[in-house]
Amino acid sequence: MRSHEAYVPPTAPIGPLLAKELREITAGRALWTMLLLVCPLVGYSFAQAVSLYSESSAPALQSPVLATSLSPLDGILVPTFGSFYVAVTLLFPFVAIRVLGQEKESGALSLLVQFPYRPSTLIATKFCAVLAAWLVVSIPALSALLAWAILGGHLAASETLNLLFGHLLYGGLVGAIGLFAAVISDNSATAAIIALAVTIGSWVLDFTLAGRSGLSAWLAQLSLTQTLRPFEQGLLSTGLVLRIVAVIGALAALTVVWLPPGTPVRTKIIRSVSCVLVVVVALTVAAQVRASVDLSEDRRNSFSSADERLLATLRRPLIIRINLAAEDPRYIDLRRNVLGKLERALPDVTVVLANERPNVANPSDAYGQIEYVYGDRSDLSRSTSPREILPLLYALAGVQPPAPSVGEEYPGYPLVASADAMLLWFFGGLPLLIVLAWRHIRRLPPDKGSRIHQGVKP
Repeated sequence: MRSHEAYVPPTAPIGPLLAKELREITAGRALWTMLLLVCPLVGYSFAQAVSLYSESSAPALQSPVLATSLSPLDGILVPTFGSFYVAVTLLFPFVAIRVLGQEKESGALSLLVQFPYRPSTLIATKFCAVLAAWLVVSIPALSALLAWAILGGHLAASETLNLLFGHLLYGGLVGAIGLFAAVISDNSATAAIIALAVTIGSWVLDFTLAGRSGLSAWLAQLSLTQTLRPFEQGLLSTGLVLRIVAVIGALAALTVVWLPPGTPVRTKIIRSVSCVLVVVVALTVAAQVRASVDLSEDRRNSFSSADERLLATLRRPLIIRINLAAEDPRYIDLRRNVLGKLERALPDVTVVLANERPNVANPSDAYGQIEYVYGDRSDLSRSTSPREILPLLYALAGVQPPAPSVGEEYPGYPLVASADAMLLWFFGGLPLLIVLAWRHIRRLPPDKGSRIHQGVKP
């Protein structure tokens, strides 16, 4: 018996199929239940963030120096979307699993694969439905942005959109995990356990292996939490985006492989191994891409514009040998304040971490020293401040330090406000609108796309 793929017409319309998927995911309880739970969670986090931000803003209104440390990205957006991240991690897999799990349990999947659609088309439409579901459950978080603007708060378009893009990628990643868990499981309960084991297991990796080196550092990068941190710092990393997209594509390909019920398990395993090998190659290539854009308004990920322009002219290789342990706070400061910025500014930078432990018996050893080698010249330092390291690099390169930039100081955005009134929206108004929308959608008559599920060809 030939596979159904042998007679699939290449021009089969996907409109009815996409309409069916959107109809089913919006008619289910999982999406709306999660949406109702996200409302108070995001609302409470937003109110707490505004309260803490206001407490910090009160003295900053009298001191411009204190005001420079007040960023809405750190004070409002990241805490508010942090609660949304928790909800997506713990609840969104159930929404994604329902897209495929219910059809598999009822036997409708065996009928669906016989229709004139390729498995890749079926999974693509289901993934589109998952992304649409993410957009729906993000309504409370998006309304928090509007509430902050109503209170008079400042929002920088670049860093705000960058953060939203990061959460969209994370939602797509969690949704892809849910779809793959559903296709390899016999029921939705097992799929939920698998998906939560992956998402919660990534937290364990993040907490237990953070700051380690070697194999532990590589394993720590597998944590899903790592995908959001650059976006929360206002950094758009091309390599990170490519890696996330590669993993989502790999999970989608694996879901396509395991979707047809009649394919032998051995064949599925062989095809799965091929997919894994391809994604490993893609991740290796993406890891070499270091291009990134600093979208933060306060330029926290970059040196001053004058320093950036001058550093870009230094064409010789720079080698930095660091005699510090990976978990040493000084190395963490050096990585955040200097190394990451140098890797973005200089065309050729190599960082060598010695990962040595301090010698208590011999306090005069070289632990803590940082050697900078530029061309045939070198120098040592123990500082982790760019104010001392940049002049050192300029001296090694034989160039004069640039004049200080004028007008680049981040002003900060202090604001004393109260979000107590906004809690009425998150705990009352928005949930009421959600319930009304849920009831309205459930009362809608079946559309054309829903007839696919009933065994009628479009």
